Amino acid sequence: MPGPAVSFRSILNRSILNVVFAATLIFSLTSVSRGASSDEEIIAKINEFLKQSWKDNDVTPSPRADDGEFARRVSLDILGRTPSFNRLVQFLGDTSPDKRARFVDELLDDPDYAEHFSTIWGNILIGRANNRRTNRGELERWLKRQFEKNLSYDQFTYELIAAEGESRGNGAVGFLAAHLNDNAVPATAITARIFLGMQVQCTQCHNHPFNDWKQSQFWGMNAFFRGTRRQGAGGNQRDEFTLSDNEADPIIFFEKRSGLMEAIGRQFVDGTPTDSASSDTPRKQLAKMVTDPKKPFMAQAIVNRMWAHYIGVGFTKPIDDMGPHNPPSNPDLIAYMATEFRTAGYDLKRLSRWITASETYNLTSQGHDGNKIDDPATGSTPLFSRMYVKPFTAEQLYDSLIVATEAHKTGRNYEQSERQRNEWLGQFVRTFGTDENDESTDFNGTVPQALVMMNGDLIRTAISGDQGGFLRRVMDGSVLKPEETGKLKTSRVPAKPAKSTPVKFTKGIPGKIEILYLTALARKPTAAEMSAFDKAFQNSKERDPIHGLQDVFWALLNSNEFIINH
Repeated sequence: MPGPAVSFRSILNRSILNVVFAATLIFSLTSVSRGASSDEEIIAKINEFLKQSWKDNDVTPSPRADDGEFARRVSLDILGRTPSFNRLVQFLGDTSPDKRARFVDELLDDPDYAEHFSTIWGNILIGRANNRRTNRGELERWLKRQFEKNLSYDQFTYELIAAEGESRGNGAVGFLAAHLNDNAVPATAITARIFLGMQVQCTQCHNHPFNDWKQSQFWGMNAFFRGTRRQGAGGNQRDEFTLSDNEADPIIFFEKRSGLMEAIGRQFVDGTPTDSASSDTPRKQLAKMVTDPKKPFMAQAIVNRMWAHYIGVGFTKPIDDMGPHNPPSNPDLIAYMATEFRTAGYDLKRLSRWITASETYNLTSQGHDGNKIDDPATGSTPLFSRMYVKPFTAEQLYDSLIVATEAHKTGRNYEQSERQRNEWLGQFVRTFGTDENDESTDFNGTVPQALVMMNGDLIRTAISGDQGGFLRRVMDGSVLKPEETGKLKTSRVPAKPAKSTPVKFTKGIPGKIEILYLTALARKPTAAEMSAFDKAFQNSKERDPIHGLQDVFWALLNSNEFIINH
């Protein structure tokens, strides 16, 4: 028989931590049933929660980030790369009060948004490693199409969990096809972790030691996947297969720690049993339960994940381990955002607008005496009184180097560009599999990685002084000419002339150095930095100043500041 659903009463009786988590769920289910009337109202409410937290914890937030810091940060988060030099200069010269919101809208309409998030979700769903059980290329193409049309997140989730058909006809089947080993135990664990924010894998062997999750709940979920079959095409077509969702026995047996066998019926993690009268296949029934708007798990899990993506730290750590044993740092805020996200139609772009317009996202990453206790890196609870620095992913590093050095304008076709990108990434990324087919990625600025960065072909090409190259264009001043594609049109904001003041550059070599700083770091050099480089130029015996600029650019691209999103 299916196990009983976990009641709020049992949670409330356990501990104060459970009280907090239960309150979060109640808020999400019972708060405002209709969405706020505007994004501005939602953003104001988010900021109200943040300010109350700062007041309660007696912290003073960091100052507002300057425009260069903001532009670099939001471009990395939305597009996966730093902004181009010309677009950055246009943004810095814009004096309109709503320039940041308009810039975010432009980025969300940029084709690189869908490209970047398809890569992110490809890594989330199946990892970076080449998985012979699936077809990553078709999965990423499917993901890209969904982000291009801004598919609602509930439908996105439903289609991944319920996917059936041929890998070349429906790339969504690539997700579960990668996790059907070991009686679909990995599929059970990763589905709960990604879409529900629950790490239920430890309960496959025993009841959870810190909350009410039972061993039976894991196996009740696992029963949804027992009829899923992957059938290969045979021969050398390893990436061609068909995924089907077949009826299977709804009762499965599992071994308890005592050695006794116990039976459990197919059921959701909260104890909801399947509808025996339904004609839906098991995974379709599961997909409907996961995306049920009356259940708070999915909306809170994606809000937590997206907040961590943009802010650098989620409301829980880890972001996919939510529950009474691990309550969120700001339960009212995450519950409010989850509710508004649900009533806004699970719109991921709209959620991105809320977060990037929040006070936290617009603060500098530099702390001060008034908020030095807000340092999650030391284990303290995040108070979001400043932005937290995020190291580049390997993909962000590569794509930022390409854009900063204008290597994307070399005329290579898409296949050549992707092949070079994958080869370069392979020098940086080593993956470590887990029992749940999850991955941890080793990309942390180690000495071997630094050597690849400093001496690799990409860097040598980036700082080339060849005619037509980026540095030559810096030298002759042509890089300052505006590009037709420098400013994107957005379907969300009516086209209107922006108020602008052109960015001014120092004459001569110092002005060239300023361009390199803006290109790499989205800021001009400090007086001390400029003095040091100017002195190096004066002491150099090189007749062609391009060689001095090569040294400056090499130093900037290999600096810690370049590989940090701050």
